[in-house]
Amino acid sequence: MRIFGIDPGSQRTGYGCIDTDGSRHRFVACGAVTVSTRIPFPDRLAGIYDELVSLLATHQPECVAIENVFVARNAKSSLKLGHARGVAMLAASKAGLSVAEYAPTEVKLAVVGYGRAEKQQVQQMLCLILGLDTPPTPHDASDALAIAVCHAHTSGGAVATPTPRQPEVRSWRDYRPASRS
Repeated sequence: MRIFGIDPGSQRTGYGCIDTDGSRHRFVACGAVTVSTRIPFPDRLAGIYDELVSLLATHQPECVAIENVFVARNAKSSLKLGHARGVAMLAASKAGLSVAEYAPTEVKLAVVGYGRAEKQQVQQMLCLILGLDTPPTPHDASDALAIAVCHAHTSGGAVATPTPRQPEVRSWRDYRPASRS
């Protein structure tokens, strides 16, 4: 299966493409779509869209994985990120591809095993997982590769099946420790 990961951004949108058989992953391509901050915002979005459409046509993935929007302190930045994310989803949808969404902590957990891992840790694990000699750069590209690997682990069964979840506890009064067998 070929997976195309996207780390959306209004100035730089990272992309990463991998092939996977469910247990082994192979690097295909990565990079970043960079648009000038000097041009009007709608034109930047059009540039991101056009480049992603071209990349999707070139690499012919079977699906797209994209990072969920996180809430930033700056609302204006969050809105711009949301626009870039929408453009990326539109490009995938117009290419007839399914889109999976992952939170940044989900991605780090799937790749590193720790949801609050640093970017350098993610890059080093990508080197191990994909057999790369040097960490993928820029960070947007490595993040996009990590999103693709996360989707491979989540959808392809490459990781052990998760343990059954405990029922949600809303109050300390409802807490019941797991029985020991």
